[in-house]
Formats: sequence, structure tokens, C-alpha cells
Amino acid sequence: MASSEARQEKGRVSELEADSAAPAGMDRSAETRLRLLEAAGPIFAERGLEGVTVREICGRAGVNIAAIHYHFGDKGRLYIAAVKYARERRAERYPFPNWGEDVSPEVRLRGFIETIVRRMLEPDVPWQTRLLMREVLRPTDACRALVEDYFRPDFESLVSIIEDLMPDGTTARCCRQTALSVLGQCLLYRIAGDIVRQLVSDAEYRRGYEIESLADHIWRFSLAACRGWEEVEREAQRIRKEWESQQA
Repeated sequence: MASSEARQEKGRVSELEADSAAPAGMDRSAETRLRLLEAAGPIFAERGLEGVTVREICGRAGVNIAAIHYHFGDKGRLYIAAVKYARERRAERYPFPNWGEDVSPEVRLRGFIETIVRRMLEPDVPWQTRLLMREVLRPTDACRALVEDYFRPDFESLVSIIEDLMPDGTTARCCRQTALSVLGQCLLYRIAGDIVRQLVSDAEYRRGYEIESLADHIWRFSLAACRGWEEVEREAQRIRKEWESQQA
């Protein structure tokens, strides 16, 4: 047990050290702010806002204990800043493609899905994703700003793609629900990844569950749903009538 805990602590320290190098030319105040964000982020991701002390954060950052008050006001506002910073880092590392006006909605959907899946599953900056997932599953005051500043613009972009794929006359609610279904597929492999690994064989997991394969499956499944919507809707109406007649 002690050995396992030591390895986890070593991993957390290595994660902090990997992220904490300040860009060349950064002034001292900005560097201190960055060190606080990158020291606080991994432990916020692991334990949440209430599970971390100001003293621990400042100790890991190697700064004076008053630095959080000076740069952020208090620990709560540092947490909100860390959540925003985590999202920005992920977006910088895995930006959405720069689509031109002539790019088809099918191609835009494929690019959107792969970008989201990479943000969820790539292991290179893991604390950022862990912190964002913590905020999604256990929302704090940071969640509203996260939704309005970051999640909503991405969601509206996806809804616009879905609208271009769905038949004319599809309701706005249906397009939004379809977009949410796409996002739900992407999130599943992050939130329930350990369960997925237990449900399929090791050989299957190695062959078909890497990022590109998952993105391709989600894209094909979602595209089929959009293209086949009219046929499914007709069939659904028939089945509903049959069901209602049996219940009468």
C-alpha cells in the first residue's frame, strides 16, 4: 500500500513539474500566478475545492502563503480560475479544425467528434481533464462560467452541424437533443472507461477502442441517426399506434 501511494505521489509531483515551467520572458507576477494555477490544478482535480488547503497549494507552488490572496482573492476564486485554465489548456492542445465555408457538415461532424474525444482521452495533460470532469459531475460555482464561456459555444457549434444534417422541418429541440446524444457518446468513454474495459475482451479493446476508432464509430453512428431520421420517425409513429392499440 505504501509503495502504491508513493508511486501516485511521485506521479502527481511529476505532473506538476511537467506543467510548471514558465514561458520565457514572463514577468514575475504572471509567473507566480501560473505556478499557483499549475500547483492547485492537480490537487483540486483529485480532492476538490474543500479537500485542499491554501498552505498546501502555496507549498507546492513554492510561493508565499499570501500569494493566493494577492493574485486571486481567495481559494474559491483560485479554483474557478483553475477550472477555466484547465479548459483553455485542453482547447489550445486540441483545437477544433478551422473549417471553411465549403466544408460539408459530415466532415465538420467528424472533426468535432474527434476533437472532443481527444480532449477527453488523450493522457498528455491528465489533471486538466480530471478537473473538468469533476466539475461536470459535481458542479460548483465555477460551473456556470464554464458553461457560458466554453461549453455553450462548443454546443452551439455542434447544434449548427446537426441542423445541417437533419431533414428540413426538424424541430430545434430535436436538434439539440441529438447534439447532446453525440456528446453523451463521447463522454461515456471518459466517465465509464474502466467499466467499458471490463465489458469487452482485452484483444477487442486494443484493436477497436483507441481514440481514432472510437471517434469513427461515434461519427458513423451519429451520421446514420441523422440521415435515417425521417424513416425512423415514420416507423416510430407506426409502432406508437400499434402500442396504443394494445394498451386500449
